[in-house]
Amino acid sequence: MRKIGHFIGGKHVEGNSGRFADVYNPATGEVEAQVALASQAEMDAAIANAAAAQPAWAATNPQRRARVMMKFVDLLNRDMDKLAEALSREHGKTIPDAKGDVIRGLEVAEFCIGAPHLLKGEFTEGAGPGIDMYSMRQPLGVVAGITPFNFPAMIPMWKFCPAIACGNAFILKPSERDPSVPIMLAELMIEAGLPEGVLNVVNGDKSAVDAILDDETIQAVGFVGSTPIAQYVYARATASGKRAQCFGGAKNHMIIMPDADLDQAADALIGAGYGAAGERCMAVSVAVPVGESTANALIEKLAPKVEALKIGPYTAGNDVDFGPLVTKEALARVKGLVDQGIKEGAKLVVDGRDFSMQGYENGFFMGGCLFDNVTKDMDIYKTEIFGPVLSVVRAETYEEALDLPLSHEYGNGTAIFTRDGDTARDFASRINIGMVGINVPIPVPLAYHTFGGWKKSGFGDLNQHGPDGFKFYTRTKTVTSRWPSGLKDGAEFVIPTMK
Repeated sequence: MRKIGHFIGGKHVEGNSGRFADVYNPATGEVEAQVALASQAEMDAAIANAAAAQPAWAATNPQRRARVMMKFVDLLNRDMDKLAEALSREHGKTIPDAKGDVIRGLEVAEFCIGAPHLLKGEFTEGAGPGIDMYSMRQPLGVVAGITPFNFPAMIPMWKFCPAIACGNAFILKPSERDPSVPIMLAELMIEAGLPEGVLNVVNGDKSAVDAILDDETIQAVGFVGSTPIAQYVYARATASGKRAQCFGGAKNHMIIMPDADLDQAADALIGAGYGAAGERCMAVSVAVPVGESTANALIEKLAPKVEALKIGPYTAGNDVDFGPLVTKEALARVKGLVDQGIKEGAKLVVDGRDFSMQGYENGFFMGGCLFDNVTKDMDIYKTEIFGPVLSVVRAETYEEALDLPLSHEYGNGTAIFTRDGDTARDFASRINIGMVGINVPIPVPLAYHTFGGWKKSGFGDLNQHGPDGFKFYTRTKTVTSRWPSGLKDGAEFVIPTMK
């Protein structure tokens, strides 16, 4: 059995806690590796290693740090196929989707090449007689990221690329479900010229998370996962004096107005709702057609598309639409929520629960499910399902449709499909959600903007990547400087004021 340890000080390190977690191939249901789960002592050692490496890295000028990112981007492109295959094997994504996972992280690394400009401070000459004032952005020290299974390449890079470009050392605690790619990324960073110890990858479970949250050396924590855990991480991290940037669950609505292009809207819903088996925090899981005729026409277009979805392992070719769920437990949870939706009175138009693939009967596969006549009081509406399930909630008017995402506890992403500019502008202005798409079903911002949800989808003042990433991983120091000019002698006992 292949053993996966940690990556500390630029080297592979075997786990010595005696605890391991199974790593599955979701397509076959077989255990393909075991990953070590770090002890408190192992996490302490990784943090100490990072703390020792950080001062010299911080003292390296920003342009040289940026060159490491530049080389890292080259290596990501070189090893794209290798990374995608490893990602698909442990997560279950199709190869094209796995490459998209890597590329979305690569784009953040590209943005971080601009670190010398982004780290510039401000300067005021002559703030007072002989007085100049200037600000500096300086790294925090050692920071950490706790990242989820569903984007094992993208989200770690969203965290460690800006942190490292700012001059910090980084402790990455990835998901134990698909740990290979994060370690491969750390290897590439070393090959790109990153000093040993600046990026350490420590695999683990809640014990490792708590060790990060309680350690006094770690100055900031970034997290992506479920809302209950995001709240836990945020509360515990901030209680110990850390900065925290925690992103949780989602229930993303897409409103379809009567004037929308229904063919375009249906295609958008199929891709955004069922891609990656629905295991995306930006997946559209609720379609809200406005008007009875819009709803009937949309269901008529969606049902055959859902029935025709091609499901299979990543090895089946690039025309597969989506693969298995990540674990047997995830599969059982999603099926249970579908069962609950039926009990609560929703109409299951397409039932994918009994999907089975010849030769892969033990894989964690499930077909697409499509619900109609879902209402606000149902569990399948309130809960993030995180599976290939799309719910249609009918609305009679635009205001009724708008109220659904407005009043939902989650606020990650939303979209509206319409040909009317006034409606689109009104929606974008009034909605209380962090990322909005207008005729765009998955409005994930590009790397030079920031990613973040509102309400119970996000905890903390700053978002991921873009300018916010550089603000989060640095603190501002302001210097007031005066060189004696002989213009005034003697002490001053009055607080300085503008003269």
